[in-house]
Amino acid sequence: MLKKTAFATLLAAALPLSPAQAADYQVDAEGQHAFVQFKISHLGYSYILGDFTQFDGRFSYDPDAPEASSVSMTVDVDSLETHHAERNKHLLSADFLDAGEYPQATFESTGFDLEDDGEEGEMTGDLTIHGVTRSVTFDVDHIGGGDDPWGGYRQGFEAETTLDLADFDIDMSDFPEAMHSVDLYIVLEGIRQ
Repeated sequence: MLKKTAFATLLAAALPLSPAQAADYQVDAEGQHAFVQFKISHLGYSYILGDFTQFDGRFSYDPDAPEASSVSMTVDVDSLETHHAERNKHLLSADFLDAGEYPQATFESTGFDLEDDGEEGEMTGDLTIHGVTRSVTFDVDHIGGGDDPWGGYRQGFEAETTLDLADFDIDMSDFPEAMHSVDLYIVLEGIRQ
């Protein structure tokens, strides 16, 4: 019995983890292979582009059951960057994001509806910004997955949504209507754990 158990243990250790099984992934935020970006109208004439440079997250994904996928993200609000120091300061102030009072934004998924092709879908979850939590839906595309050059295995996804800032108690009433919403674009590349 001991020999059979030892053999089974050795066999399991020798077999590679199948890429097609459920796994948890750590978002590769340090390697700059993941990002959280936003776009908002500038007075209705152009756009302000920016991103949040500090964030952390995990997701689970099983190609055989993608509907069971889940995501958990935390973003440091004061890592906002629009490449204009005074604008950054203003956006982080109590007039808008109030990063001093609400230093983090979070997202916890609650469900994933998959399209017929198995590569696209809609992920719903609870997004907390400015101390307010709302259910939001992201359009999600699977970018791809596979081995990396360092012996790991990765999966990548992109997601986007549009948020009405008033839903998160961010008052834009003094600004043109075009500035009342913001587009979020997120790419997550994760390393299998």
